[in-house]
Parts: sequence; C-alpha cells; structure tokens
Amino acid sequence: MEVCEDNFRMYVAQPIEWTDRGVVMLDQRLLPGEEIFYTYTTYQDVAKAIREMVIRGAPAIGVAAAMGVAIGVEKSSAKSLADLMVEFPVILDTLARTRPTAVDLFWALDRMKRRFAELCATTFDLFQIKQALIAEARAVHAEKRATDEAIGRFGAEFMPRDGHVMTQCNAGALATGGIGTALGVIQVAVEQGKKLHIYVPETRPYLQGARLTAWELHRSNIPLTLITDNMVGHFLKTGKVGAIVTGADRVAANGDAANKIGTYQIAVLAKENNVPFYIAAPVSTFDLSIPSGDHIPIEERSSDEVTQIKGIRIAPDVQAAHPAVDVTPNKYIAAIFTENGVARAPYIASLRAMAGKSSVGAGL
Repeated sequence: MEVCEDNFRMYVAQPIEWTDRGVVMLDQRLLPGEEIFYTYTTYQDVAKAIREMVIRGAPAIGVAAAMGVAIGVEKSSAKSLADLMVEFPVILDTLARTRPTAVDLFWALDRMKRRFAELCATTFDLFQIKQALIAEARAVHAEKRATDEAIGRFGAEFMPRDGHVMTQCNAGALATGGIGTALGVIQVAVEQGKKLHIYVPETRPYLQGARLTAWELHRSNIPLTLITDNMVGHFLKTGKVGAIVTGADRVAANGDAANKIGTYQIAVLAKENNVPFYIAAPVSTFDLSIPSGDHIPIEERSSDEVTQIKGIRIAPDVQAAHPAVDVTPNKYIAAIFTENGVARAPYIASLRAMAGKSSVGAGL
C-alpha cells in the first residue's frame, strides 16, 4: 500500500511464514541489529520459539500455534488415525504451556482442535488430515492479515488529522503477521493522508518499543520520537498528544484489557491529561468467559530480563520482578477497534455484539 503524495511504500515485516521446509520465523530478539530467520520443523521447536519470544505479539502467537499444530501433525510418525489421536493432545498441551496471557494462543489451538475432530469424523486418511490442517493454519495467517486491514480502517478515523500519537510495546506487523493492530491503525491513517508523529516508549525491560516499534516505523518512513518509559507523563502533559493506541493480549467481557507492562500507567496518565486511550485488537483476543481483568493470568517472566540486557548485567544480584503484562480497567479505554467495528462502553454489550458479527476479515 502506498501514500501517493509521498510516493513511498510502507514497510511490512514478515515475522512468520509456512513453507515446504518448515515454519520460518524472524528472530525478533535480535532486532534491530540483525535480521535472522530460523526454520522450525517440529512442534517442540515452535513451542520453544514462542516461549523464548523469537515470535511475540498475541495474534502472531496464534498464527505460530496453529502452524505448530500443523507441523506436529505433518511430521508425526503415527501409522494410524488411532495413534495420531493419542499424539494430538500432547501437541496441543506442549503449545498451550508457552505463553499464558495471550488468548489468541488458545483460540488458535481450539480452532485446530475442532478442525482435527471434524477430519477424524470423516476420514481415516492421514495424508488428507495432514494437508487439511496445514491449510487451516495457513488460513489462520491469511485471516489475521485481513483482520488487521479492517481494524486499521476502523481505527484510522479516530486518529488526529495532524498531530502526535503515542503507542506502547509493539503492535505492528511483527506482532500479528499482518500490518499490525495499533501500528496498522497508524499505517492506514498515514496512507489516508494524516500527518502523524509517533511517540514510542522504549517498553522496558524487553525494549519492544525501542527495538521493534521504532524499527518498523522507521522502515516505513513514519516520523517518530523514541522516549524512555518514565517520560510518558511529561509528553502527555506537554507534547500535544492527540491519541494513544495500543494492542492487547486479552480483553475480558467487561472491557478490561491486558497488554504489555506499562500500558496501565499510560492509560491513567492519559485520563489525567484528557488524551483518548484506544485499544486495537481482533475479536480472537476477546475472552468473554471471564467477567473482568481480575481473572486474566499475568505471565511472570525471568528476572534476568530485568537485571540484564543481552546478557550484560545492569543491576546487582538482587531480586527483580517481571510481570510481562498489566491490566487496564475499562474506565480508561475510550474505544476498542476490532475487525467488526468499534466497541464502546458499556463493553459488556458492545464486545458481545462485535464477537457475534460475522468476521469481515475473511472476506477482504
């Protein structure tokens, strides 16, 4: 997609791809210094890549999980359907244990589980089952791309025509396999001719903002300013920010949303400074089975990621906390952009309405 007046093409990263050789992933841990791709040929290695954040971002994790199931079945040594039916739950369980907060992971696994059950009820042909699951995983990826485009169009309408926008963590192509959710909104807005300048908090401790979001925006020639996390309040007070848009790992039935650690404090500061705070997330991120964000599991990652950067110690040998996400209460969220439209308070009703619509993404 192009911005005609500037005559340049937006850069869209490709974090994951299904190939005849295996599941190819861009190692996001090495960005922006190196762009290295790895090919994974077992479901165990795909699970490890998810757990160790070779790939990250809730929608992209869902794509990776679907491909992990597909390659697990494709490479299975099972000689009969009965043997494969015994192995299949092990594949699902291995992938399910990787990242507990991202509901897209479980959405993708449930989808692959349902497809497997449908196939087992209609055929004993292992080759046919394997090919059908590969097709399903590839369909998940294609649908995520279409979903991002739809989210971007809905959200772009809420971006200022000329001004500053803030985001958090990385919700671009690297996080979804499409054009991104939050960055997809920004990208579509820029393509529509809006003049945006993006404030990018670094997002400690894993630096997804500094390493990934800044990299994606820079590659797309979208103006940005990288700031440290503790500058957020200052720029919301003085920087004439017109909107904040972030992604989400999980959205509860009442609209409470889990996202990368630091999002909650940005939302609170946004409210204080009268800056609208938006979430951009696909319907697959909704978890309507839980009433509020109090029920969202918080992933605790290694303290080494806080006390070290790329293996270099920056703190003494002390105890360090590392909750990977926090939960933003719905009262701070002005709207949630989905592929099916824009949800607003009361979220109990609007999220169910969004989830109940036929997805527009698949038909784009």
